[in-house]
Amino acid sequence: MNSETPYDVIVVGGGPAGSTVSTLVAKRGHRVLLLEKETFPRYQIGESLLPATVHGVANLLGVDEELKQANFTIKRGGTFKWGASDTPWTFDFAASRRMAGPTSFAYQVERMKFDKILLDNARRNGVEVHENSPVLDVLKEDGRVVGVRYTDEDGQAREARARYVVDSSGNTTRLSNKSGARREYSPFFRNLALFGYFEDGKRLAPPLSGNIFSCTFEHGWFWYIPLSDTLTSVGAVVHQDAANLVQGDPEEAMRRFIASCPRIADMLENATRVTEGVYGQLRVRKDWSYCNTAFSAPGMVLVGDAACFVDPVFSSGVHLATYGGLLAARSLNSCLAGDVQEKESFAEFERRYRREYGLFYEFLVGFYDMHQSEDSYFWQARKITNASVPDLEAFVELVGGVATNELSAVAKVRSAFEAHSEHLSKLVEAGLDDEEQTFGAVPGELLEQGTALQARAVIGAGAGEGRPLEPGGLGASPDGLSWV
Repeated sequence: MNSETPYDVIVVGGGPAGSTVSTLVAKRGHRVLLLEKETFPRYQIGESLLPATVHGVANLLGVDEELKQANFTIKRGGTFKWGASDTPWTFDFAASRRMAGPTSFAYQVERMKFDKILLDNARRNGVEVHENSPVLDVLKEDGRVVGVRYTDEDGQAREARARYVVDSSGNTTRLSNKSGARREYSPFFRNLALFGYFEDGKRLAPPLSGNIFSCTFEHGWFWYIPLSDTLTSVGAVVHQDAANLVQGDPEEAMRRFIASCPRIADMLENATRVTEGVYGQLRVRKDWSYCNTAFSAPGMVLVGDAACFVDPVFSSGVHLATYGGLLAARSLNSCLAGDVQEKESFAEFERRYRREYGLFYEFLVGFYDMHQSEDSYFWQARKITNASVPDLEAFVELVGGVATNELSAVAKVRSAFEAHSEHLSKLVEAGLDDEEQTFGAVPGELLEQGTALQARAVIGAGAGEGRPLEPGGLGASPDGLSWV
């Protein structure tokens, strides 16, 4: 077993979270090793992005112009057939004064292409990237993570040591428990997604043609994401009580789901499901929403799906992954430079990361009440964020990834999580035979820390992104890459 020379940071996983944190640490001149078990480009779900990622994190990474040149579908908002009304309703990112102008859009992306752009950018910024190199375990000394044990591209067992290890290896991570973290499942979101890809599906009328279309039906809801002029990602997210319909024959289940949702059936009337290549199969994912009890430990940090995941209805997955990667990079850079003590630095990372996750979680609990009107959802968004803007604008800021809630609200969400998690974990292990449970939303308050992230692309550090959560606390440096 060969032992490699020490690195400053080792990142496990080359998805958006791993590419983000590794690039932003390497930009400060630190030596970074990234280990990815697969070879890019590789398939991944999660194709709909938010403006905060496209204009905020991508700008810090230096890939915003490359994303523009990739000709991804432009997404100006979202269209929903959801709630009490039978008439679809639309929100535009431009309705928010924070996103009006040059940052009032996002992209629908093929993750194979998007993730490769981010990983290649990490290489250009000095990150040592090894693909086809699965990590087997972490190395620990005196209770601290000091490196990893992995297999290289040639099948050779190796060890690599570093001052810090970042686990960004996704929802199937085997490393997060090495930090002492325990995964707490949400008692509210117990859904299953069945999804595939179609050619020549219909588009919404311009200027909405690039929007994601979400539509409820008797078993749950559909996503309909236009990835190109012809290719569409289509998925049915169904309640746990409908999961048995998928287990026997996924092909038949998808046909039945589409037939029972007239608007999606109409959009796919002349479409053909892709049956060859990387998009050629129907896939199933259990969308358990969860949050680990800890996002960091001595020598180790969790980001992306390794740390937390929330129901995908508002496309928050890549946003939470890249935002968490940014926060982790700030903490790593601060610790490596000796500017901030490790305990304080990673407490800041975890507070901000949990706050962003908690905001999406608590709003989604109310959004799953299908009996409300869209105006009620808009009002609820303003109530949760305590925003001093009209209801619609508060909703758009929330789903655009540019609103965060007060720490006290996250504490309440976490408290409720802990109260139910032990029971739900048993249900997950037992196959979820128990009756459906509910989880009530709690109100939060808006603090504008982190909400001007995308505005950096326009006005730089003056946007106010990352200022201290409280007087005397840590804020972001002018370049956004560390705490001060």
